Formats: sequence, C-alpha cells, structure tokens
Amino acid sequence: PSVLVKEGSSLDLSSAKRKFADSLNEFKFQCIGDAETDDEMCIARSLQEFATVLRNLEDERIRMIENASEVLITPLEKFRKEQIGAAKEAKKKYDKETEKYCGILEKHLNLSSKKKESQLQEADSQVDLVRQHFYEVSLEYVFKVQEVQERKMFEFVEPLLAFLQGLFTFYHHGYELAKDFGDFKTQLTISIQNTRNRFEGTRSEVESLMKKMKENPLEHKTISPYTMEGYLYVQEKRHFGTSWVKHYCTYQRDSKQITMVPFDQKSGGKGGEDESVTLKSCTRRKTDSIEKRFCFDVEAVDRPGVITMQALSEEDRRLWMEAMDGREPVYNSNKDSQSEGTAQLDTVGFSIIRKCIHAVETRGINEQGLYRIVGVNSRVQKLLSVLMDPKTASETETDICAEWEIKTITSALKTYLRMLPGPLMMYQFQRSFIKAAKLENQESRISEIHSLVHRLPEKNRQMLQLLMNHLANVANNHKQNLMTVANLGVVFGPTLLRPQEETVAAIMDIKFQNIVIEILIENHEKIFNTVPDAPLTNAQLHLSRKKSSDSKPPSCSERPLTLFHAVQSTEKQEQRNSIINSSLESVSSNPNSILNSSSSLQPNMNSSDPDLDVVKPTRPNSLPPNPSPTSPLSPSWPMFSAPSSPMPTSSTSGDSSPARSVAGFVWFSVAAVVLSLAWSSLHAVFSLLVNFVPCHPNLHLLFDRPEAAVREDSSTPFRKAKALYACKAEHDSELSFTAGTVFDNVRPSQEPGWLEGTLNGKTGLIPENYVEFL
Repeated sequence: PSVLVKEGSSLDLSSAKRKFADSLNEFKFQCIGDAETDDEMCIARSLQEFATVLRNLEDERIRMIENASEVLITPLEKFRKEQIGAAKEAKKKYDKETEKYCGILEKHLNLSSKKKESQLQEADSQVDLVRQHFYEVSLEYVFKVQEVQERKMFEFVEPLLAFLQGLFTFYHHGYELAKDFGDFKTQLTISIQNTRNRFEGTRSEVESLMKKMKENPLEHKTISPYTMEGYLYVQEKRHFGTSWVKHYCTYQRDSKQITMVPFDQKSGGKGGEDESVTLKSCTRRKTDSIEKRFCFDVEAVDRPGVITMQALSEEDRRLWMEAMDGREPVYNSNKDSQSEGTAQLDTVGFSIIRKCIHAVETRGINEQGLYRIVGVNSRVQKLLSVLMDPKTASETETDICAEWEIKTITSALKTYLRMLPGPLMMYQFQRSFIKAAKLENQESRISEIHSLVHRLPEKNRQMLQLLMNHLANVANNHKQNLMTVANLGVVFGPTLLRPQEETVAAIMDIKFQNIVIEILIENHEKIFNTVPDAPLTNAQLHLSRKKSSDSKPPSCSERPLTLFHAVQSTEKQEQRNSIINSSLESVSSNPNSILNSSSSLQPNMNSSDPDLDVVKPTRPNSLPPNPSPTSPLSPSWPMFSAPSSPMPTSSTSGDSSPARSVAGFVWFSVAAVVLSLAWSSLHAVFSLLVNFVPCHPNLHLLFDRPEAAVREDSSTPFRKAKALYACKAEHDSELSFTAGTVFDNVRPSQEPGWLEGTLNGKTGLIPENYVEFL
C-alpha cells in the first residue's frame, strides 16, 4: 500500500497498482484450528476479489488519492504498532518471566530443610508470588497472540474495503464496476461484522476462562488419560555424589506405569529418551532423612533400588502420593468442572420453556436485540425461582405476567437451558456436530446433522424442536427485531453445544457451533419432521465430492455452507456399504418374491456379482456363531449378534432344496439388516421374515438377545467386563479396544445392543456381544 501512495502522482502508478494487486492475490490468511467458517472463507477470498478489481482499473489514471493515507496506511500502521508490536513485547516479557521463574524455582528447591522455618516460609511466599506473576504473564501472552490473529481478520481487510470505496467515488469510469461490486461488498461487510461479533464473544469467553484459571488452576487442567502428570526432579547417582534431574513424568493407575522423560529448560525444552517402570510402592520421604523438601520414594518392579523424586510443592507431592496410593494418602474429592443444575427435561422444564416462548411470541417478537440483550441477573433468577417452584408455578400456569420484561424472559430461557445437567445436544455428540459443520458442502452438513439430531434422546429432541421452531419465528421477523439466523446462532451456539472441557481450542470451535444452530433453524421442518436418509455410500460420497470440485467456487453472496475438507474412504468401507445396500433392497422389496422357486433363487446365490460373492454363506441354513474380527460383517457393526448355536442340518432335504435356499437367502438378508438398523427397528422386520424362514427355535435369539442381555445386566450395574474381540470406534461416543481389554464400570446403555463402560478414564459405548462380564 505504501508503494501505491508514493507513486500516486507519477507515471509508475499503473505498475504500482499491478504489484499491489499481485500482493493481495498472493496473501493468505492463517487459519486458527482445523477449518474456517463461511465468513472467514469469504473474507479470505475478498483479497482475490480486490486484486481482480485493481487489475480491471489498471489502465485508469489515479489523480485523487490524497485520502489513501488516512483510510488505508494509518489503520494498518496503527495495527502493526499497537497489536503486532504489543504481541512482540508480550513475547519478550514472557521469555523474561520464564527465565526468572525457572531460576527462582530451582534455587528455591535447593534450599535445605534445616534452615529456619521463618526463612522457609518467606522463601515459599516469594516463589508463590513469582509463580503467580509468571502465570499471569503467560496467560496474557497467549491471549495477546490469539487476539492479534483474530483482529487481523477484520482490521486488515476493513481499511482495504474503505480504500476501494474511495476509489469508486473518485472515478467516473469505475461507476459500473462499483455497482457490480455492491453485492459482494454488502456480503463482505456482513461477514466482517459476523467475524467481529464472534471475536467479541470469543474474547469474553477467553477472558472468563483466564479469570477462572487464575482463581483455581487445578480445576482447569486438561482432561488426560493419565492419572497424574507433571514435572518432578529425580535423584540420579553419579560417580561423585548425586544430582537432581528435571523430568516430565506421567502415571497410569490401571497399569501402574510411570514414564519419565528428561527435560532441559536451557536447551529449549527438548526432552530426552523416556523411561517406563512399573510401580511397586510409594512412600513419603521423612523430612529429616534428606536435605531436599517435598520428596518421596518410589519402588519399581522392573528396576532395582529406590527412585527418589522431588515434587514442586507440598500440594504437588500430596497429589502424586494420592495417585500412586502412597503409604500416607490424602484423599481428595474431585469436583466436577461442570456443576449440575436443578433444571431437568421433565414436565416442569417443558412447561417453563413453553411459557417463555409463548410470552416472547405474543408480546415481544419484534423487540430489537431479542435474546441478545440480557436482563438483570437478580430479576432473571427471581423469575426462574417463580417458574420452578411448584407453589408459585400455578400462578403462571397459562402465561407469564406482563410485569416481566421480555429481556428478563429471554434471559431466563437461556439460563434454564444452561442449568441442565448437560447441554441439550449432549456432550457425547458435541464433537460429531462440530465435524458435521466442517463437511464439504451444505447438503452433506444438513444430512449429517439431520442424522445426529435423531440420535438424541426423545426428550432432548422434543425440546430442541420446540426451541428451533421458535427461533425460526424470531428469524422470520428479523427486519423488526434485527435478529437474523446468524445472530441467533451466535447467541444459542454456546448454550446448546457447550463443550465438556473449557479450553481455548473449545472456544475457537464456537463459530462452528453457531453454524450448527443456523442449519437447525433454517432446516428445522426437514430435520425434525422427516426421518433421516440412509447414509451415503463411499462411492456416492466420492461422486458428490467430484461434482462439487468440478463446479465453480461459491461466491460470498450465495452464502454457501461449504468447508473444503477431503473425506477419506477405504476399500473395506465401500465393500461393506455395497453389501448393506444390496441386502436392504432385497429385504425391503416385495416379500412374496422370497417364495420363488429354487431355480430362481439359486442363480442369484451363485452369480458373479462381487457383492454377493463376498458375503455368500458357507452354510445356507446357518449363521456364523460369533462375529470374527476379520469378517467383513463384524468389525464396525458390533450390533450384529448371531444365535449362539448353529441351526440344525436337515437330514431330509438336500442343500439345493427350495426351503434351504430360501433359508440361506433370508438369513443373509437378516444379517445385512441387523448391520444397518437399530435393534428397536428389527422387530418389524422379524414379523415380516418369520413367515418365510423354516421353523427354528433359535430364530428369535437374533432379535431378543440384546434386550434380554440389557435386562440381565441392569440388575448388576458397574461391573467389569472383558473384550472377546477387537473393535474400532466409528463415532466419538464409542470406544476402540483390542481383544482381552478389561473395562470398568460396565452398565446398560440407552442404546439397544450396547453397553457403557470406562477404559483409561474415558467412558463410551461398547458392543454388548463383544464382551463378557467378569
């Protein structure tokens, strides 16, 4: 830009414009996270649009560029000095405080325990002050870097937009071009405003998280598969005495594995080779037995001698002792990071939401800033107490009194949804909804979200439908209330799809949560009133991707819901999908066709169709006794459960008899249906097929076994179970495991044919017929 201003009055202006356009065309925004929102993609594309405009004006002489410095150079220079410069200063401050803190910490840990208690307390206080200051500087540095990355999305583009608008004013020949540019400019302004709004929301969330982390850092540790992890100083024996080496250590209680990685701060934080030992015992070291403080001894099964470790503080040692079941354990009651509220999805809960919606739609549907302007907290809490109290709820049985402001009612509705024990769209589906928002095109997003919504529990889905119908009505009146679908997504995204763990990464996903809510509002009739389509096969997905890649890139004015991410597929998945589709077509067709003669069935069973060759039964009248890990029918579809004993072989009829052919064909079809339907849907199929399958006492086991197992296991919750086969999870709510894995806290699940269990600290779904209880 500075080159353009300097050359404004010279004959080199055309060349300078061309160089400037090339620079814009080559400039790329860096993405925070693994995907961009539609608005961010639109903003990123805007630079290419600007470059195109400048190339079209290449032959025009610029005479009036006096205000370019004010609208373009000054804001960019201000951003460079104030934002980027501040980030550099924060980096220097962070490096300085890091060096200071590490030095003081090492000096403090070298203090002898024989010094006076007053000196030790003074040293502890000094370290605490330095540590607190180090934490504050670290958080401020991370916050500043994130702020600069977000700010440049609009503070860099906005001056360019103003500069281009000035050019259109000064050039009569550019009038038509400016007119054509109007639609893009409008959409870009909306995208910039949406990005700015998301930035403000993200910034407030990060500031809130910073405040919480300052108040209690231990409650905001990252969820980890390790029971305990952190830095420890390990005593190592040398030829002439001993030395204390800093290690990053992890411990898993289930396997009793301690992993130690040497860590040298002076070498830039590079770690050495890790060492793993199996814990035998842990004992607190007596104060008078060693000069160092906060020490404890660890004995290992596979290593002779005692390993002496030094924690960073008394509290840190207590946590390590507790994790390793030391001789002097101090049990600490772990508090949930997310406190459960008193709100529930019961009759009272639905009544409260309906009353709030009715009051809003009858009295304040056109009020500006609806749901965005918050009410007074004390009034909101008072209204909620009135609505939730059985004694006073009857007074508001039909409607909420007019004395309550609309902003108080809307805030009460949002607060009640946040008070639920978990988000309305559930923690276990949170990542799946985020992934759906990052799919390639709008059709794929809607289809995946449609499917996920119908996997929610009935009450959650009913409440979500009630809310989306209402928000659609609000959006239909956006000209009066100024609450567009995008604005409603910003308001309700963090409420309905809040993450289980508060991290900066989770906050950066808020923009995709907003996209999910936008899709639900815009397509609420289809999503809630129709049954989701069957999942697309990999071949169909590949064709869809090919079509989308062949078409022209969407313009910002069309507001596409496209995120360009490749969907990986494997030959095995394509084979499985083709098997399922062919089998479903066979079962869903006219059932009388199954009664065809042997001559009509036999060619189909022995045809050269590759899909049928893959799954052709080896025994026409029986199913394999249990799913094999190598079977194409078993690894990713654990709900398939065959009868425990094979069907008896008839001695009166040969393999080519019509009855045996029909049985083999129907059993094959049943197996495919089992792979693609939930157990609750199979009873309808059973009533259709039972008339055509040869009489066999074990036929009902295919349909009844999961429910019977759930009833049997429901009386003995929280048991241990062992995996019989290996299984790879296809969804975030499922667990991956190998044969022989032992699960804790195994209990019945609401999903038919599945159990819930815990593995390495993670709770998820386990296929019921893949495990046996211990």
